[in-house]
Amino acid sequence: MDAFRALENRPQSYHIVTYGCQMNAHDSETLAGMFGQMGMREAEDRKLADMVLFNTCCVRENAERRALGNVLWLRQLKKEKPELIIAVSGCMIQQPHMAERILKQYPFIDLAFGTHNLYRAPEMLLDLVKKHRRVISVSPEANLIAEGMPVKRLNDYKAYINIMYGCDNFCTYCIVPYVRGRERSRRMEDILREAEALQRSGVQEIMLLGQNVNSYGDGKDFPKLLKALDETGIPRIRFMTSHPKDLSDALIDVMANGKHICNHLHLPVQAGSDAVLKRMNRGYTRAQYVSRATALRQAVPDIGITTDFIVGFPGETEDQFLESVSLVSQIGYDAAFTFIYSPRIGTAAAKLKGQIPADVATERIKRLIGAVEKSTEAVHQSLVGTTEEVLVEGLSKRAGSMVSGKGRRNITVTFAGNLQDIGKIIPVKITSAAVNTLRGERE
Repeated sequence: MDAFRALENRPQSYHIVTYGCQMNAHDSETLAGMFGQMGMREAEDRKLADMVLFNTCCVRENAERRALGNVLWLRQLKKEKPELIIAVSGCMIQQPHMAERILKQYPFIDLAFGTHNLYRAPEMLLDLVKKHRRVISVSPEANLIAEGMPVKRLNDYKAYINIMYGCDNFCTYCIVPYVRGRERSRRMEDILREAEALQRSGVQEIMLLGQNVNSYGDGKDFPKLLKALDETGIPRIRFMTSHPKDLSDALIDVMANGKHICNHLHLPVQAGSDAVLKRMNRGYTRAQYVSRATALRQAVPDIGITTDFIVGFPGETEDQFLESVSLVSQIGYDAAFTFIYSPRIGTAAAKLKGQIPADVATERIKRLIGAVEKSTEAVHQSLVGTTEEVLVEGLSKRAGSMVSGKGRRNITVTFAGNLQDIGKIIPVKITSAAVNTLRGERE
């Protein structure tokens, strides 16, 4: 860090653009923390930064296109500002041969590194500035958990905590195990120490992150970790993502009895058809998924369940698609993220026969979204008259005299307030429901 600070020609400011999941968002917080310790300040506008870094995602083709399109936009800025450093990191770079291809296609990129090399960002940037040559660093193995890295958090009242990295499930459509590596869990004492420090700093809510948090440790340790975190007294605890096949009775019991665990679970189903689930290598049937969701609802009656669906998976028939639609009403989801299947090179599904035409997949996803919207509307209407504890996140985008934030069920609630409310947990009585939000009055 000190060697970089001493350089006369070093960049003075940085701007990070993040694509993808919460894991990527937390990686960007770590990168920002390291850059801050290196003496750089954050620039709000990429046009004003000495270094622009794109932290990329490759889970779906659209995420790659967006990232590369924005990188291409910087080419003209680089012509106007030759000293500008352009860096690309993250999952997209971690894909086999992707770094070489991108750097050949985009010769104006100065620095590229994958997910396994994030902790080496200061070293790589120092090498780049000192030697005036581009740096590429993509390690094929992920067997290190770097503790104690600096973090510049997005805000003072909510925080991410990684509890594990990687994934061992190898769903046939998913590139994550190839770019994030196999499962590695942090030590429980390190996680608890981080959570306790966050609580002392005034953080109101933590989000535990992992590709499959349910398999933390040896697959039986997540309930123990969650119970221990609940006992720290931090006001709110969330976690994602949970794999349905690993949703144990022990975890449901901890959720039912925890004082600070939010009554929300994101439980990705991906499809409602057993045949499609088998081709996806999801490891459960529709009946098993419904059984787990039912057990969860019995233990936590006011739980909000959200999910992911993939439409147009190879070989999906109309009847199989309709099984996904029927599952929406059967479970009664609060919300769902819906995606059209996107082939990822290197995954098993990319080689499957029966790829669905784009127009068919587009028509199907519209119908599925319609079913999800009906489910969401029913859930929202059922909450009118109840009280939600809302962690205020900011002023409402539509009205300056209103604030908005998430209730414990993870639904956005809007009510009258001001800047002084941000970061506080406020009880709000729900008075009406809109398509994507609830409206209320503070009690």
